[in-house]
Amino acid sequence: MLFARFMTIYGHKFKSAFDDDKEIIIAKREWALSLAGYEEDVLVLALEQTKRQYSWMPSIAEFLQLMDQCQQSFGLTLVDQAYAEACRHATAPSHHSWSHAAVYHAGRATGWFELKTLTRQATQGLFKQHYKALCQRVLAGEDLDQVQTRAIPAPNNDNLFAIIEQWAKQLDMAPEIAQSALYFLHLPKHSPLRQQLHARTQAAYPAQTIPANIDELRNQVI
Repeated sequence: MLFARFMTIYGHKFKSAFDDDKEIIIAKREWALSLAGYEEDVLVLALEQTKRQYSWMPSIAEFLQLMDQCQQSFGLTLVDQAYAEACRHATAPSHHSWSHAAVYHAGRATGWFELKTLTRQATQGLFKQHYKALCQRVLAGEDLDQVQTRAIPAPNNDNLFAIIEQWAKQLDMAPEIAQSALYFLHLPKHSPLRQQLHARTQAAYPAQTIPANIDELRNQVI
């Protein structure tokens, strides 16, 4: 998905960055390894920022910086900082004003006693596992102060790609541009990122009424 978006955003500039298909395959593998552990919502938000910040495809290091900035825009601290905070306040967690509820919940799931007494090697991996899972729930729109027992269901995307292409045809818009503009419809209904991307698309196309959900999209398609 990432390289397909880069190709759409940068066109011939993307193609000129690689000598041949073999080099693209090697690059894809390195990007995949570098981005492992980040959630899709953060990736999408970083891509939106990339379009505004870079006229050429960014390097891996530049994109990772964007990913970290976008994660922090949700109020989420970086995982190493979160782990350090949990360890520092494991003795009296109820007396600390946590940078984010996800840090507290990840510390509690790892075990306050374990964080106080065991080595970094014994606890850091488990903490990261819990914290990344909690970050995913936050990015999907969940309020961790009211922890839900069931996962938020994904939106109904049946035939969504086809409907977006019909919408694009009505507006005389390239299908790939429309798919990028309405990508937010694939995200969970109450996701903060979905609301942000909807607002950005509406601002980018002020002459159009951008559908806020799949039902509105269907109503706009003749």
